[in-house]
Amino acid sequence: MANKLAITLTRSLIGRTESQRETVKALGLKKVNQTVEHDDNETIRGMVHKVSHLVSVKEQ
Repeated sequence: MANKLAITLTRSLIGRTESQRETVKALGLKKVNQTVEHDDNETIRGMVHKVSHLVSVKEQ
């Protein structure tokens, strides 16, 4: 596995459940097309899996 993940919010949060909104916020994403970098670990992977339909992930 890579050391870092680049996570980009690709879909809007309008109409999404509160838990999905909180997960995206916890990842540090606020706007569509914003990208953040996180260490590659099980916690971050689980969060990405929960909102996989809203984000895109690139390993770095």
